[in-house]
Amino acid sequence: MPRVKPSRFFRWLGRNFLRLSGWRVVGQVPDVPRLVMIVAPHSSNWDGVWGMATKIALGFEVKVLAKSSLFWWPLSLLLHKLGVIPLDRSSPQGTVRQAVDAIRRADKMWFVVTPEGTRSRVDKWKTGFWKIARAAEVPIFMCYFHYPEKIVGMGELFYPTDDLEADMARIREYYRPWMGKTRGTV
Repeated sequence: MPRVKPSRFFRWLGRNFLRLSGWRVVGQVPDVPRLVMIVAPHSSNWDGVWGMATKIALGFEVKVLAKSSLFWWPLSLLLHKLGVIPLDRSSPQGTVRQAVDAIRRADKMWFVVTPEGTRSRVDKWKTGFWKIARAAEVPIFMCYFHYPEKIVGMGELFYPTDDLEADMARIREYYRPWMGKTRGTV
């Protein structure tokens, strides 16, 4: 797993922030150098707070794409430090290609995506995370938030097949029990 070397103080800070907030991390973190991590349900801006605290507490490095318009000084300094990569939405390559290229270039990279693509409830998830994992030939690490019990869950590794529809159905079924902050299950 891509590990960073945060100071013991920052790891302690992350662990204690979660603990004092009543949150806990469950499950195992896989020892896989490159993967696509999906986190759902994504229903609140608080998801980013708990996710970042978990990242700091466990000392692992993740990358996420964000629209390039967010990269203004001084916010850009913080975003780069947190592993955020600017997304060029005008690129003819598209988001999927930019993500695949970044994963393939890296020896170690965990790329994070929220499959809903929004904090609002959606009937159908976006399939970009699946396309990225297939094209980059990496597994999907299924993680979740479960607000009723204040859990950040490190879930299962899923290896995508050639059948997008069947894979999406299996992944959605995995997420059925987990509940977000502002709405029920996915």
